Amino acid sequence: MDASERLPEIVACGVDLLAGRYAALGLGDVLPTDRVWVGVRSSSEGWGGFHYPNQGDRHLQMGAIITRYGDLSADSATSPDLVALDLFRSYAHDCLHYGTYRQYRLWGTKIVRSRYGINARTLDGRTYSAPDADGTRSTRNLGIVMEGATDREAKRITRQAAKRGGIVAPKDGPDLYAFRDATDRLSFSDLTTLHDPKVRSRLAQGTVADAYLASMGSYARDVGSRYTAFLREIGRGAAEDLHTLIVRAMVSGSLASLSGWLDQRHGTGAFTAMFRAASYRGEEPGNSVNI
Repeated sequence: MDASERLPEIVACGVDLLAGRYAALGLGDVLPTDRVWVGVRSSSEGWGGFHYPNQGDRHLQMGAIITRYGDLSADSATSPDLVALDLFRSYAHDCLHYGTYRQYRLWGTKIVRSRYGINARTLDGRTYSAPDADGTRSTRNLGIVMEGATDREAKRITRQAAKRGGIVAPKDGPDLYAFRDATDRLSFSDLTTLHDPKVRSRLAQGTVADAYLASMGSYARDVGSRYTAFLREIGRGAAEDLHTLIVRAMVSGSLASLSGWLDQRHGTGAFTAMFRAASYRGEEPGNSVNI
């Protein structure tokens, strides 16, 4: 079978894995494929894929905009298997965004999202938790926690799909790092490499992938690594249990099980103590009411 013909097969395999895993987490309906728009060509220079600027979930439109992995000015993809894996990772990621609990309210003439998963914000846009300081190893920001949890699920399912499809890591270049990124295999050494402009330039191998690789490294460092460190720090030997509780709470909108788990290990009121910014004056996420 030609590599390009394998794309639907690989994506279909991933969707099958995704449906089972997400159902176990309480998510019965995944993002309809007719609500996903895929950009395959661009009139301007750029490298498409998960880290392409401004792609992803559109919560008001209840859809997602993603791009084909690779040089978007080229007529065809150089690595169809990677196109399939990256496409599926993006879809799996946005399925969880799509299925995350949300609450909207009217503020004057504007529609405001006041609840999203385990996070909350006031009508004037003040979020429940403060941004992490630069260079922070772990996180206390609920946006980072939920984004990290979402991508952790997407990458793990993508790794299973790659294994079932017999897809192996490319030998070098941007494709190697894209494969490692999509299948949750980026190492600390990889992050150091992606942070070095001179090394990145060599990795790009004369393509337009340099900016894409820089974004990949920043996302992995500021989201993935911080979330992993948070799970280890707060989970105290039960990181996977904590991760599962976080995703289930994101989907259901209920903080009861997650808050109870944290209280048992870190004291009463642990969720508020960990995440609430001193400047926040809105509702607690668990006290919001569906409207």
